[in-house]
Parts: sequence; structure tokens; C-alpha cells
Amino acid sequence: MIKKVTEKTESAMLADIVINAIYEKKGEQVVKIDMRPINSPIADFFIVCQGSNRTQVEAIADSINEEVNKAIGVRPSHLEGRENAEWMLIDYFDVVVHIFQPETRGFYKLESLWADADITEVSEPRAEVKPKRVAVKKAVTPVKKSNKKNV
Repeated sequence: MIKKVTEKTESAMLADIVINAIYEKKGEQVVKIDMRPINSPIADFFIVCQGSNRTQVEAIADSINEEVNKAIGVRPSHLEGRENAEWMLIDYFDVVVHIFQPETRGFYKLESLWADADITEVSEPRAEVKPKRVAVKKAVTPVKKSNKKNV
């Protein structure tokens, strides 16, 4: 019997957080590449987008780092390309983000390398993402009442 999983995986939630962060900085031509159907050992998702110039590419990368850290407390395992910001890569293990300037994206055509994967053009931010956080309960120390009377 094949069991259909309907609950969103952690990597899918992370991908949605990344997509929302991209749109916060007006990222363009956002593509979500689902690598799971081809059993890729690289990652579950590639997120590919572009910014119109170096400043925007850097702003998108910073937004992604801030939003992911704020939402789930995770920092990337690897960040590349800040030197010239023509192609920045942010690696969260299960989700790898590629942020290009238009000319560089057109040259590498990354989406065509993964034609067997499920490729979705994302035209708007994802619905609000509510990641599951582990609630930490604070220990409550009972207040002892004193038998002494205030005079």
C-alpha cells in the first residue's frame, strides 16, 4: 500500500520561506525546482531567481538569510558568490537557492539542466508560512508564602 503524504515537509516549508523572502526584495522570475521525484542526492528543492543588479542580488540574499533565521533559526551551511554577486548560491542542505543577475542566468540556463524535475514558476509569494517551532516551557517556581506578618 502506498501512503500519500499530505503534510508539508520541512524542506517544502523552508522553500516557501525562501520564496517569500525573495518577493520581499522584489526578486524576479522565481522558479521552484522540486528535485524529489528524481531522487536527487543534492537537495529536495532548488529555488532560482534573479535581481536586476548587484545591489538587488545582495539584498535578496540578505533577506533570505534573515527570514529563514527568524522563522526557523537556521543559518545557511554555505554561501557563495558575494564577491561579484552575478550568481549567489545559498545552501540550506535540503534547499539550495540560486540568485542571478539576468545575463548570468541566461548564460547558465540552470533550469534546463534539471528538466526531469518538477519545475514551477512562482508568480507570487506563498501563503503565510507557519513553521513548527518547538515550544520551550519555562519552569515556574512556586512562590512560598511567609508566615511572618508585615508590621
